[in-house]
Amino acid sequence: MCLLCSDERAYAAYMEYLDAMERQGKEADPDKAMDAVLDMLQAEAAKPKKNASPFHCDPIEE
Repeated sequence: MCLLCSDERAYAAYMEYLDAMERQGKEADPDKAMDAVLDMLQAEAAKPKKNASPFHCDPIEE
């Protein structure tokens, strides 16, 4: 199964990229679009995750 079929976020990002290219009047190359989406998803995955839990505490210094 391809990435676009198995990951809804990847599919949405792919379609947004193609739409943006068409709005700019450029011809969208599906291969370049897929490469751009993969780069974007990898960059997001590399970002450190922040804990949004209200129960997260910093260690106490004694």
